[in-house]
Amino acid sequence: MSTSMSRRSALGLGAAAAVAGVGVSTPAQAAAAGPASIKKVYEKEKAKVGGLWHTHIAAVDATGALKPIVEDDADHVTYGYSVQKLAVATAVMDKIDRGLLTLGTKLDLQADIILGGSGIYHLHRVWGDEITVANFLTAMLLVSDNTAVRMCGRVAPALEINEILAAKGFVHTRVEPVANPNRFFLGTTTPREMHDLLWRLATKTLLKPESCDFLLSITRWINGYHDGVRRVMSSKERERVATKYGADFNDLGESRHEAGIMFSADGAPLLTYAMFAEGLGDPENYGATHPAVQAHAKIGRTMFDNLPAAPATTARTAVPRTLPKPFHPVSGG
Repeated sequence: MSTSMSRRSALGLGAAAAVAGVGVSTPAQAAAAGPASIKKVYEKEKAKVGGLWHTHIAAVDATGALKPIVEDDADHVTYGYSVQKLAVATAVMDKIDRGLLTLGTKLDLQADIILGGSGIYHLHRVWGDEITVANFLTAMLLVSDNTAVRMCGRVAPALEINEILAAKGFVHTRVEPVANPNRFFLGTTTPREMHDLLWRLATKTLLKPESCDFLLSITRWINGYHDGVRRVMSSKERERVATKYGADFNDLGESRHEAGIMFSADGAPLLTYAMFAEGLGDPENYGATHPAVQAHAKIGRTMFDNLPAAPATTARTAVPRTLPKPFHPVSGG
């Protein structure tokens, strides 16, 4: 008798096993496997990296309701660093929604407000351009431009930003005012509040739908941050992840944060993550080799590989605007 097995025989055995209930997952078991895998990898990477982690990860269930996967000190108030730029952008877009600004409103890019660090404006060497609100919001969210924060402060002063955030129900997400009313430190948030901001952005309830789409189109764009959650993803996969990172240090040590939303192929929001890690080592390493950023990459790949199926109601009501096609340069062009 041949030791090989025909495809039909194999299928027959599979059917028999299904009838006998041998090695076959129930729908409930299959639904639980994804969250369990995400939580396991999160705990493993957190233990490996060390430091103090404050995290909220949640995904939709079959009804479209969000169910927490990881709630690790999720109400801890912490410095958001550049993740906080999402809150600043929200406040500016709220003023646009109310007709007090437009994306086309122009301001001069003044030499005396230029900041170094992350971003592009400080690389210009000469300044004085007239740039739109859309321009500096894009720079702030896509490449985390620090000067863009000061441009935001010129159209939405610190106290007004905090009033807008409070009116939207955020208790701890605030910028920190300074003597100059148009400048501020980026301030504090919590993983749970950042999760709420992201989910409301994805479901078009944080701002007007077109304003939510504008912010999502920037944070989903493939030229954004790739060192963390999106590192080991294809360009098509990266387009399905809206993300914002933050990195700095304080008395506890280094901080490496990342927060975002993952979508189905047809644009339904499926999962949110807000990972804030502080008290870390490896100072002055803001690159992809930082242990916490490497952990984000592994957790990110696991989250993406274990996304739930999109509930039909979510897929119909929350599809973001179609993203523009990426530009692929042609050799010699």
